[in-house]
Amino acid sequence: MAHLFLVKDIAFQAGLSTATVDRVLNGRPGVRRQTEMRVKAAIAELEKQQAGAMGSGRMLAIDIVMETPQRFSDAVRAAFEAEMATFLPGVFRCRFHFAEVMKPAELVQLLDRIRLRGTHGIVLKAPDVAEVAVAVARADAAGIPVVTLVTDLPNSARIAYAGADNRAAGETAAYLIGEFLGSEGGKVLVTLSSGRFRGEEEREIGFRRVIRARYPDIGITEISEGHGTDAATGTLAAAALAADPAINAVYSIGGGNRAVLAAFDMAKRPVRVFVAHDLDADNRALLAARRIGFVLHHDLRSDARSAFRAIMSRATALPRAVTPSLSSVEIVTPYNMPAAD
Repeated sequence: MAHLFLVKDIAFQAGLSTATVDRVLNGRPGVRRQTEMRVKAAIAELEKQQAGAMGSGRMLAIDIVMETPQRFSDAVRAAFEAEMATFLPGVFRCRFHFAEVMKPAELVQLLDRIRLRGTHGIVLKAPDVAEVAVAVARADAAGIPVVTLVTDLPNSARIAYAGADNRAAGETAAYLIGEFLGSEGGKVLVTLSSGRFRGEEEREIGFRRVIRARYPDIGITEISEGHGTDAATGTLAAAALAADPAINAVYSIGGGNRAVLAAFDMAKRPVRVFVAHDLDADNRALLAARRIGFVLHHDLRSDARSAFRAIMSRATALPRAVTPSLSSVEIVTPYNMPAAD
């Protein structure tokens, strides 16, 4: 298997031991097909990053860890890869660890494995639970800066949060839905991927506050723990619609929007207004087809830039830490949807 990289770099990128990578590269027996594919993918990723990083400055290798649906992790990967080349000569190399669902123990094990292997920083989207905060503290004690992405861990040792003001985003969703429904009222189906994520909780708090204060004729029904996956979210949405004939609007905090719309279609129920988050591929298509009305979007490349700068400030021992500013929330309609990167 031809390559131009050190075995340890390929191992770091693939998340494998150097011995395993050596076996793959030299065609030795006893290697699983899946392991061989991981090594090939790691080499391809290194080649791609090398082609984009034309400077000769210090290389900072970081790990991006996320529990999130694939449609969002794809968008995050694209944003971080696009931003990497803008940080010359301080070049970043990213290793991505994405899973749609991870138990807290699995996430902690992954964070500890990264800490023991070594990294210049961790960008983390994770539930706000005590065991994750303890793992972040271990990383910080080892000199590894952790930046939270999209959803915060405010009671942890993370050095910065990169993302939007989630409470303001929820308030914006309430305003859009409230003004659209007007005096007719109705009930909003609020969908969360999981109540464990601080960012989703903040969106819901902001949404409920504005609905309660300004639109008292509008009710709320919440579903949660579908983890943003279509199958689980669709089942929860169908049950909620069967139980409550008043639901006529959706505020999707946690995703699974195709499944939610399918549940309305199956029930032969109209959706007066649908507000979603993030311009991932699914939401772009649904917005273009007029299946959803508004997408609350913030620039993931700006978040990536903030995370890089925060980690770089720690790695280069700047006298004053870089504090990222919150991303601005943009209301996107079918008529002002920006072009895909």
